[in-house]
Amino acid sequence: MKFSTPSLTPPAVPDAVLEESLCLVERELSELGLALQVRDSTAIDLHASALHRALAHAIDCFSKAAQSGPLAPALRNRLVSASGQVAAQRESLARATAALDRAIEVLMPQPEEPAVYSAYGAGPRAVRNSVLQV
Repeated sequence: MKFSTPSLTPPAVPDAVLEESLCLVERELSELGLALQVRDSTAIDLHASALHRALAHAIDCFSKAAQSGPLAPALRNRLVSASGQVAAQRESLARATAALDRAIEVLMPQPEEPAVYSAYGAGPRAVRNSVLQV
């Protein structure tokens, strides 16, 4: 009687599951891009959340698939492309946020502190105590 040893490699993830998860990521990327173009904050929030969930699912599927063998080149290329699109949208949002922050600074400047001189030099007076902070 022969005993079989359990396989250490997980079962393969079907390409159809990978295709479906990748299509969902691509669709949400597209929808988020459109929402950003028309500046619809509700749609941006909705599609950003949906994209986050779709990416988490796709990463899980692709990680499991990679453990059981190499990915199909077409799927791998589409995943790389989607990753690039996510990075581009992230960079675009970072630039827009920085521009918005600068505009807010111009429109709503912070109140200036009165010029005060102390034993520590010019600037706002700070309460100094004798406790050493490490």
